[in-house]
Amino acid sequence: MKKTAATVTAKPPQPTLLLDDQLCFALYSASLALNKVYRKLLGKLGLTYPQYLVMMVLWERDRVTVSEIGERLFLDSATLTPLLKRLETASLLTRTRAASDERQVIIELSKAGRALKTKAQGVPAGMSCALEGCTVEQLTVLKAQLESLRENLIRNG
Repeated sequence: MKKTAATVTAKPPQPTLLLDDQLCFALYSASLALNKVYRKLLGKLGLTYPQYLVMMVLWERDRVTVSEIGERLFLDSATLTPLLKRLETASLLTRTRAASDERQVIIELSKAGRALKTKAQGVPAGMSCALEGCTVEQLTVLKAQLESLRENLIRNG
């Protein structure tokens, strides 16, 4: 039987050690570029990118536990605790032990933390400017693909 384009199945690419062939490097270098833009935008707010992520969780829903923040951001408490301590030192939030279970720490925005949300309103617009040339559709598809990739890695990793 003669092979045609329709009957030939594509083989997956063979793994290589070439840097430019690595998905991980494309993600890593894109993340570095993204963080560079965020560093400029967040410097005005006195926040690092991980601190900004915590603040976004709290701006969505205040008075949450450390474990709830960790689940939302895919971070463990050993990573979150120093981050939360710095935000508390900056007077942006408070950490208190739950009365019903002292093992749980409740995180609550301070007045300054709530006020910072207004100042942070320009961050998404600033990021949009940095992403000029990408359509909303492209970014929506990319976000969905990255979320799917993350879920596959969590499930299979």
